[in-house]
Amino acid sequence: MSSSIRPRPRIRRAAALAALLALCACGDRAAESSAPASPPIAVVDDAGDTLRLASPAKRIVSLAPNATETLVAIGALPQLVGRSDYDTGLGVDSVASVGGALDPSLERLVALRPDLVIGWHSSGANPVRDRLREMGIPFLAVRTTDTTDVFRTIGVLGQVTGRPQSADSVSAAVRAQLAAVQASVAGRPARSVFYVVGEEPLMTAGPGTFTVQLMEIAGGRTAFPDATGQPQYVSMEELVRRQPEVVLVPVGEGGAARVAELSRRPGWRELNAFRAGTVHALPADAVNRMGPGIGETARRFRDALHPEAAPK
Repeated sequence: MSSSIRPRPRIRRAAALAALLALCACGDRAAESSAPASPPIAVVDDAGDTLRLASPAKRIVSLAPNATETLVAIGALPQLVGRSDYDTGLGVDSVASVGGALDPSLERLVALRPDLVIGWHSSGANPVRDRLREMGIPFLAVRTTDTTDVFRTIGVLGQVTGRPQSADSVSAAVRAQLAAVQASVAGRPARSVFYVVGEEPLMTAGPGTFTVQLMEIAGGRTAFPDATGQPQYVSMEELVRRQPEVVLVPVGEGGAARVAELSRRPGWRELNAFRAGTVHALPADAVNRMGPGIGETARRFRDALHPEAAPK
């Protein structure tokens, strides 16, 4: 994946999370704090393994940014003792980092004395998970491919943190955000969209991913509905032939400059979307993170695809 579109921390993501938390979790946290001790917890993670905890986890290390975002949203930040280097911009900067999401420092991680580590589910070998389990540290694998995964992760993290009511409230709030976006574009023709996942080589999101699902909610349709890969490699020649109405470019900083630079490149400059002014830079940290912020991502997509439908 091109380094120009990798997620980078942004303050407004934390602000959006704070608003979501204030909206739906405050009352639930108060109720849960006064609730009687919960029974033992058993959940099946996305690797198909059963995680058993005698009580809700009190010292959590999260190696998955979407899980960290979810923990913040459901009010479990006090239980988070460690994170990865990629979890900045979520209001967790004061939480100790253990390094990379896939290659953390086990020494730093173990020193935090976690009673639960949350990490990515991978179809192949997972040496971090295996090593932690050898040391008796519970590991919860999470996968986030589509929006169903997002809501399942919210629910599971609500269980393992002892905050099921807060998790339910967050899920309900996110569903309401998605429904509002979808209602705002009802009856409008779906616009064809190319979502840039990578530039060299050129890649886009395939059908069935959360990106394409949110695109459809926002009144769009992928320009590559026949894609089979996740993500899908495409040729510049085919992209030019299909001429998507809208191009969405996740970037770090300097979005306008990035769009201007692309418009001068061979192939890219042949896209009609540049002349129509429908190439939009979006904050990569916001639109590529697959957590409770997907409602905000759908709104950003809607504003790019159907600006006339955005609330005045």
